[in-house]
Amino acid sequence: MSLTPKPSTPKASGDVGAKLRLAFSRWWSITAFIVSVAMLATAWGFQLIGGLHPCHLCLKQRDIYWIAAGVSLVASVWALFTGAKGPPRVFSFVLFAIFTTGFAISLFHAGVEQHWWRGPETCSISGGEISFDGMAALLSGAPTRAPMCDVIAWELYGISMAGYNAIASAILAILSLIASLRFRRKKKH
Repeated sequence: MSLTPKPSTPKASGDVGAKLRLAFSRWWSITAFIVSVAMLATAWGFQLIGGLHPCHLCLKQRDIYWIAAGVSLVASVWALFTGAKGPPRVFSFVLFAIFTTGFAISLFHAGVEQHWWRGPETCSISGGEISFDGMAALLSGAPTRAPMCDVIAWELYGISMAGYNAIASAILAILSLIASLRFRRKKKH
């Protein structure tokens, strides 16, 4: 029996965690692409199937997902054609900045809906009532007004779509930041 401590060996669970973090950072760009496209499809579903037309701020929130889908697609194609083990970290950091911007827009929109602050002037014009003259003007190509930004069109458990989008954007921003911190496996000695 020896009184000297045995050298510690790396635990198998710690090695699995490192492998998972490495795989996450490598696959984040394609995951961000899929999530961005899914968010856009959901928004279009609410519009085309549910009849909920987007206001000015809703369209700004969609722009974020279009940009994120483009950046993440470029990152994924880059990794595929260069033979790299994953896209450069800068792509994940750019996604972090994009999703953080989306969080800010969504949070602002949720505040406008709750009347915590005023929205932009493009959001405060009333759509008016539907009439035969209005429909005729629409069919003739006359400009139409978007829904007001300060009206909650849909909510679940007291949270509006803008609120849920703020939550989703915050999660995506955090995951993008984590993915930008490239993890490496420790070399065995």
